[in-house]
Amino acid sequence: MKLNFRRPVRSSHTVAAVLAATAVLAVAAPATAADPGIPGSQAPAVPLRVATYNIHAGAGEDEVFDLDRTAEAIRGLNADVVGLQEVDVHWGARSNFVDEAHALAEKLDMNVFFAPIYDMDPATQGEERRQFGVAVLSRYPVLEAENHDITRLSTQTPNPVPAPAPGFAEVTVNVKGSHVHVYDTHLDYRANPSVRTAQVADMLNVMAADSGPKVLVGDFNAGAKAPELAPLWQRLRDANPNGGATYPAINPVNRIDFVTVSPDITVVGAQEVATEASDHRPVVTDLELHQRGR
Repeated sequence: MKLNFRRPVRSSHTVAAVLAATAVLAVAAPATAADPGIPGSQAPAVPLRVATYNIHAGAGEDEVFDLDRTAEAIRGLNADVVGLQEVDVHWGARSNFVDEAHALAEKLDMNVFFAPIYDMDPATQGEERRQFGVAVLSRYPVLEAENHDITRLSTQTPNPVPAPAPGFAEVTVNVKGSHVHVYDTHLDYRANPSVRTAQVADMLNVMAADSGPKVLVGDFNAGAKAPELAPLWQRLRDANPNGGATYPAINPVNRIDFVTVSPDITVVGAQEVATEASDHRPVVTDLELHQRGR
């Protein structure tokens, strides 16, 4: 089935579908492309630049909605694949009821997959549904895309209890013949880590069903040493372990925005990027893939 990733996604489940980018990224301490422990490492490495960015629904630290400013911040990253969090699609007055996912895709000339966390009735009958979630932008073809359920504690219903809900995006991207699974997440923000603990377990179960290179990005709402994130580090590596804080964007004090990779991906460099286009700073990474196909 041919997929049009620029059209709004109506289903919340499976579908078969700024600055510093020009600066030298801080070098991490990854395995090298010649490492015999990396499957397929004898083949030429395929470069891939991946970023994560919580766009705060298109509002900057000044709380002014300006999607052109958001687009410029993303463009400045010069990334091939970008995971976005806090994306409004016809959500409300705070973002002028704009379909941010597809508007950004048009501005940046990229493919997009939007994975709603919330899918609400319109405020007025006959208008578009109100949606809020995560999105993945890609310069490369998206072969498959899916919106997975993970445990959530809703902010939209009274007296919520933890329950499965959508908003964990997965796309399979064809990067010059190398297929990579990219996952985008936004974990629970509450001080109590119990929901995040469940979310980490759910995400790992989803990822375990896939083979080949994997990249997980997102706003984890916890630091790398948080106990609830410990299971992630048994399967994935933090691409920017020595990176600076990402939140809040002005004078940040917490590093809660991550790009993480499976062991078969080489990290060439990574850094957070100073910009006030959101209340978070984006993180951009240069990676190398060593496998062809799935």
